[in-house]
Amino acid sequence: MLTTWTRALGAAGLAGSAAIHFYLYWGSGYADIPVVGPLFLVNGIAGVVIAIALLAWRHWLPAFFTLGFGGVTLLAYLLSVTVGFYGVRDQFNSQYEYWGVITEAVCVVCGLVLLVREVRGRVRTRSGALSPGE
Repeated sequence: MLTTWTRALGAAGLAGSAAIHFYLYWGSGYADIPVVGPLFLVNGIAGVVIAIALLAWRHWLPAFFTLGFGGVTLLAYLLSVTVGFYGVRDQFNSQYEYWGVITEAVCVVCGLVLLVREVRGRVRTRSGALSPGE
């Protein structure tokens, strides 16, 4: 049950981050920014694809991609706030930035929880398979 809810929450985080990136790309002029603009479009598409995979495919790979998506996106944003990222310098002062950080943090947490549960499940299965007499 926890895994199902974690997958749903992770997919919501992915979809939320994708929506923010799509809006900023098409609605806020990010399409005109070299390098960062196309990365926003790729991020939006990737968020949707990973969200669908996370809901439809019960495998560790979508969880890994969810964790990676959130982590890499947060890292890029942190760089843009501190030292700049390909010429873009953000200030963490808009709703889109707040919601972006929240949705991407959700991706990191959900991806990590799902991966830990997967590893624990595999360890239990292996230990049970290795010692059937216990």
